[in-house]
Amino acid sequence: MNDQTIKEFDAIIVGAGFAGIYQLLKLRRLGLSAVILEKADQIGGTWHWNRYPGARCDIPSLEYSYQFDEDLQQEWNWSEKYSAQPEILEYINHVADRFELRDGINFEEEVSKATFIESESKWYVETSKNKYETRFCIFATGCLSVPNKPNFNGLENFEGQILQTSTWPQEEQNFSGKKVAIIGTGSSAIQSIPLIAEQAEELYVFQRTPNYSIPSNNGPMDKEVEKQVKSRYPEFRKENYLNGFGIAAMSDEALISESDPEEVNANFEENWKNAGLGFFGGYADIPLDVEANAVAANFVRNKIKGIVKDPHTAALLSPDYHIGGKRLCVDTGYFETFNKENVHLINLKENPISEITSNSINSDEVYEIDTLILATGFDAMTGALTNIDISGRDNIKLKDQWEEGAKSYLGLGISNFPNLFTVTGPGSPSVLSNMMPSIEQHVNWITDCIDWMIKNEKKVIESSATAEEDWMVLVNEIADMTIFTDTKSWYNGSNIESKAKAFLPFIGVPVYTEMLEEVVSENYKGFIFDRVN
Repeated sequence: MNDQTIKEFDAIIVGAGFAGIYQLLKLRRLGLSAVILEKADQIGGTWHWNRYPGARCDIPSLEYSYQFDEDLQQEWNWSEKYSAQPEILEYINHVADRFELRDGINFEEEVSKATFIESESKWYVETSKNKYETRFCIFATGCLSVPNKPNFNGLENFEGQILQTSTWPQEEQNFSGKKVAIIGTGSSAIQSIPLIAEQAEELYVFQRTPNYSIPSNNGPMDKEVEKQVKSRYPEFRKENYLNGFGIAAMSDEALISESDPEEVNANFEENWKNAGLGFFGGYADIPLDVEANAVAANFVRNKIKGIVKDPHTAALLSPDYHIGGKRLCVDTGYFETFNKENVHLINLKENPISEITSNSINSDEVYEIDTLILATGFDAMTGALTNIDISGRDNIKLKDQWEEGAKSYLGLGISNFPNLFTVTGPGSPSVLSNMMPSIEQHVNWITDCIDWMIKNEKKVIESSATAEEDWMVLVNEIADMTIFTDTKSWYNGSNIESKAKAFLPFIGVPVYTEMLEEVVSENYKGFIFDRVN
């Protein structure tokens, strides 16, 4: 790096996704100088990189959107029930232009290092192009933004086309006449497989663990539904936030254990047709009670068996763990795709990949292929932070501090890292909520906190180690009351072999919201101001 002039700002924001651009807007309205550092050449964050076929949100469009501006809510019209990636990208660019935020974003600047200098109470941030000095450092880097690329034996020898769903090329891909292999059956694979199967001569799906998936029954936006929601948008948002996951369709308080089995089955049928992710929230005890969960899981497994014609394939596609233990998926024709003659399912648990050669994947058989697609997920929730060289007090490295598991207070602050905030960080509802309102909640909280600090002449803020420890104990105590901790998933880092295993999301949006408000009402209880070593 050249010894160029250090650029000074009141705040540095890392990431130009939904969180980053809203944070920029809020800080500007506070009268502070701020800049977003973004490694991509465009706005969008996760929705810039995830361009694979069929990529779309699994939260209904009318809920997966900003609520901070009523005119924006009223004037923007979604074309589909579940918005696709291009439309989401169009939306975030519209917001950036509408609120004149584009000039506050430095593109193609990937943050490599952030160092806190205690004597100055300042952060020094480095990218490939520039150096920055700032009082506040806000990481809006997303929960699913660092791709996981497994080290398969011989992968480097493959001479065909290699694609990864999480970093898909901007150019349209054509698989006509090609033999294609896709490794992984998580959300991106479940969304892309039906479309790839329409083109490919042969499609080989390599599955380690099957996933529960509910049909989206996506289609054009119902204008009457849209009109009704917009007529009472503020109330609609508040109602959503009062249920555990912050999603409208996941608010039923009835219990399977107290309901007539025929009635339960009828409700499941209705939710299978209409609810998407809301299927998991159709009864309040599905996330909590093993027996209730089993009723829901069996319903889905029976649906799979009814859709997939080959009994062996249907059995392989049927999960044997708690429904919801891994991220529930929403699809368009996923299970139906396995009835196509050109689609083949390979069970990696029985037949692991032994080698990838120049033109094949070797498992139980040798599968000659032209294109290899890696749908192998992310280093979720913490990867974007630990992949940056972040040093706090006494030159403590964040990666080292989190070596035995990530710890944060409220998902907002980290001990030993003053004036550093994370948006939807570990220890917050994040991926177990509707991310859009959770993002807004965090950005609003961070902005209010900074405003309070300025008004009260506080230089630095950080969470206390005790508050942080107690918080993560609470996060795990709540999780242990549910089915989530019984399943290996990216919620607890089980998809990354070298990663410490710890359950990271806080379960329960309303409770979390109350606790955030309580912390503020008690002058930011659990945080330390102007700590001196």
